[in-house]
Amino acid sequence: MAVYTKINNHNVSSINQKFNIEKFISFQGIKQGIENTNYLLKTKNKKKFILTIFEKRVVNNELPFFMELMEILNNSKINCPRPIRNKKGDCLFNLKNKKACIVTFLDGKDKKKLNNKNCYDIGRIIARMHLITKNIKIFRKNSMGINNLIPLLNSIKLKSKKFNNLEKFLKNNLKDIKKNWPKILPKGIIHGDLFIDNIFFKKNKLSGIFDFYFAANDYFMYEIAICINALCFDKKGTKFYINKKKVKNLIKGYENIKKISQKEKKSLNILCRGAALRYLLTRLYDYSNTPKTALIKIKDPNEYYQKLIIHNNLKLYKDYLF
Repeated sequence: MAVYTKINNHNVSSINQKFNIEKFISFQGIKQGIENTNYLLKTKNKKKFILTIFEKRVVNNELPFFMELMEILNNSKINCPRPIRNKKGDCLFNLKNKKACIVTFLDGKDKKKLNNKNCYDIGRIIARMHLITKNIKIFRKNSMGINNLIPLLNSIKLKSKKFNNLEKFLKNNLKDIKKNWPKILPKGIIHGDLFIDNIFFKKNKLSGIFDFYFAANDYFMYEIAICINALCFDKKGTKFYINKKKVKNLIKGYENIKKISQKEKKSLNILCRGAALRYLLTRLYDYSNTPKTALIKIKDPNEYYQKLIIHNNLKLYKDYLF
């Protein structure tokens, strides 16, 4: 989440007229995240909602997919934001020449650091979601899939000469990862971006997940690879280290609900490498392309450079567990 598009009281008043919900009396921009503009809306009776204004990376004709997915997950008892339909019955509306939506507020807050039990619980909710989404008929191609990383790499403006070696490193890794990417694995709709700030806890219990705007049809095991990268590393000073106890608990929680095949396990390393490269490239892109006027905190690309090197020095499924 981030703030690119500024709104005012007049905009909020016009939103109120579109919905059969309490009048919003305050709004506040949410700085975390990098993709869309988000505001916290509050009513007189202290009810909270999230206004999302969709920005450059989101394709408008894909937005109904995200709305329907969140509705389906809500109806299946997965605790996540639910889109609010307006007076016309639509989830989406226009605001400042952009598409926007309002979703319910998710109680809880994100944690700065996960423990082993948190990772186990996250594994369980991912597996529950995968059991639901493997049978959903809606479809969205993964815009951050392995085939999309070549144009992403080519779009990054690495101006300084100090990046010459990095560019070679990125190209060599991408070539090798693409060559060894698995051809057929169990698939369905995955969240696709389950970072620690997209997971809420309340009284140390997982209360829900949100920010589904990278959700797409892809390998279920790729979701686990993304989560290992995002949730199962610890930082000491400026260095990142894989926490294999967290990995083990994440997978244990997942397999408590949904079993992982041997073919999926054999693919874990290459999927982890691909996920690390994806985030390294997106962070490099944001580092070099985000407007200075945006109210946003740019995330450090070096984190995923370190993680990719760690994955490059692992090989087998068992290497991630002990």
